Amino acid sequence: MFGKPIDPAKARILVVNDDGYRATGIGLLEKIARKLSRDVWVVAPETEQSAVSHSLTIRRPLRVRKLKGNRYAVDGTPTDCVMLAVQEIMKDKPPTLCLSGVNRGGNLGDDVTYSGTIAAAMEATILGVPSIALSQVLTAPHPVKWATAEKHAEKTIRQILKLGWPRETLINVNFPDASAANVRGVAAARQGRYKTGDEIVRNLDPRGEPYFWIGAARRGHDTRPGTDIHATDRGWISVTPIFLDLTHKATLKRFAASLTKASKGRA
Repeated sequence: MFGKPIDPAKARILVVNDDGYRATGIGLLEKIARKLSRDVWVVAPETEQSAVSHSLTIRRPLRVRKLKGNRYAVDGTPTDCVMLAVQEIMKDKPPTLCLSGVNRGGNLGDDVTYSGTIAAAMEATILGVPSIALSQVLTAPHPVKWATAEKHAEKTIRQILKLGWPRETLINVNFPDASAANVRGVAAARQGRYKTGDEIVRNLDPRGEPYFWIGAARRGHDTRPGTDIHATDRGWISVTPIFLDLTHKATLKRFAASLTKASKGRA
């Protein structure tokens, strides 16, 4: 399954997101998925779950509500949705491909550590299902250019499926904030760096008690060539393989040599 080209016509596709089952983006992605395969299932959160990352609901029971056809709503996180889809809703014949999105707003740089869209693809990957996360970059206050993802997603997905990718790896796709006609092409890009959520607004509620609201201001916009941010800024669709093993190999090797030596010295 992993590492080999995937024939979408033979795939059982799970569609999930973090914006909720009513979101425009998941409706768009389901439409695209049905161009790829006849076997498409949708399992998505009841409500928006943006920035919940890879959180799992363990302190309360989860409810699954069947919608029309092979569509389900879960009162939990994107991770919950994938876990229930693979291990319960579709357990008799699990999905062979997961498509997560299309997210309203990009998932670039450090966004990947916060994103529920990425987390859904991550959970599917952990469960053995090859996964692609898709996001439409948005520059506020401009409207979302859904037509860009709608026009280019199917072809981009097909290109990626022909290539295949290894285990413990998910594919992160971002469509630029450009009109469909002005997209320059597809670029393989590494994960860039910038931090979201640095804008903290302090105010008082009607009872005079202070509250804080984390905003979306970003810090350190990455302009280095070769990054996902640089690519989408210039009108390219970025495609970034994300590896689940977060171990820094060089530091591990250095620590192993030093700590082993120190341990022998204490023996």
